[in-house]
Amino acid sequence: MKKWLKYFLLTAVALIVLFPFTQTTECYANSAEPPSIMIIVSNAPEDLEIRLLPEGTEASKTTRSYETYYSFYLYELQQGVYSFEVSSGGESFTVKLERPIQKYNNIYTLDLKNQSLASGKSLSRSAFLIFSRVTLTLLVEGLVFLLFGYRRKRSWLVFLGINLATQLALWIWLNGTSPFHAGYVIFTLFFAEILIFMIEMPAFLILVNEHRRLRTAAYVIIANVLSLLAGIFLISALPI
Repeated sequence: MKKWLKYFLLTAVALIVLFPFTQTTECYANSAEPPSIMIIVSNAPEDLEIRLLPEGTEASKTTRSYETYYSFYLYELQQGVYSFEVSSGGESFTVKLERPIQKYNNIYTLDLKNQSLASGKSLSRSAFLIFSRVTLTLLVEGLVFLLFGYRRKRSWLVFLGINLATQLALWIWLNGTSPFHAGYVIFTLFFAEILIFMIEMPAFLILVNEHRRLRTAAYVIIANVLSLLAGIFLISALPI
């Protein structure tokens, strides 16, 4: 019983430490966002503005960490081919979409250095964010696994195999969502974690036999709760 009390107290401390970082100031109504064109700019200058030509409509701007998102919504878009004026520091240039928009949410990435606009999110950006989130989540769950007393090589190989598969799938899936609407992504994350729990519980109980099943089941429950909290923190702290 003393060991279980130790595990419980350690987990409680981790929850208390993580909880303040899981708060998000974003709040959305039950309605979905309108169709839009969104332009991602990395390390954008504070005075950077993007306007739709020829109307001169200025994009709404949202900043998350080192990225800024410039959005134009359906009621602002009146034509099939769009040009944008990008201005900062008294200088400006024009970029143009090569083809008409076709999707509900249309995401583009602006390269300020080359003054070019590319469709979608860059592969390097997605790879970095997915790698960062998977690594940090594995560190959290790995610490819990260690505190629960798992030391055998086989147990750790199972741990890595299961969590790499589930976390990679999770963050690759969430990478396809809107970059700044954290409220929607957290809602999706919650239900995704339920599905991951339903996969991991039988997998760990079948493949890990270093300790009794009760301890393994307790680990899976606590690890997934902490994983959810860590995921909320990562969504709130980093671009999506």
